[in-house]
Amino acid sequence: MNAIGGYDIEDLMVGMSSRFTKTLSEQEVLLFAGASGDTNPVHLNEEYAKQTPFGGRIAHGMLSAAVISAAIAGRLPGPGSIYVSQRLNFRRPVRLGETVCANITVKEVLARQRRVVLETVCEVNGRVVVDGDAVVLVTSLAQRSGARPAVSGEEPRRSQA
Repeated sequence: MNAIGGYDIEDLMVGMSSRFTKTLSEQEVLLFAGASGDTNPVHLNEEYAKQTPFGGRIAHGMLSAAVISAAIAGRLPGPGSIYVSQRLNFRRPVRLGETVCANITVKEVLARQRRVVLETVCEVNGRVVVDGDAVVLVTSLAQRSGARPAVSGEEPRRSQA
C-alpha cells in the first residue's frame, strides 16, 4: 500500500477483491435527495410509493451505486484512486433499511495507463441489486519515484502491508 493507504498500480493483480457494506437508512435517502436534487416520490413519499410496482419506498439506485464508490475509494484500489468510468445495471430495488454489500474484483490491470478495470457487484441478502464494471486511475510508485513504469506482462510487485 502507498502512504495514503491505497494500492499503487504496481501492487494490483487480477483477482484481488474487497468489499464495503452500508445500510441505507431514511437519513441517507433524504440526504441523497437533497444533495442530488432527485426528489422522485418513489424515494420520499410512502403513500405514493405504495401505488407503484415496488409497493413502498425504495432507495435511489445511484445511492446504492455510491456504495461501489465507497468500496473503490476506501478499499480497492483505495485512497488516491480516481473514477474514469462506471457501467451500471440496476437489477432489483433496495428498500430503506436494507444493507448493501459492494464487492469489487480486479478484472484487468492496465499498467502503462495506470488504470485498473474492476468488476462491481452490489448485493442485498445475497441477491444482486446492481452490477457492472468500472475503470479507475490508480496511483503509481514508479511515477512518484521517477522509476520506469511497469510494462504490461511484467510480474507486479505485491504490497508488503
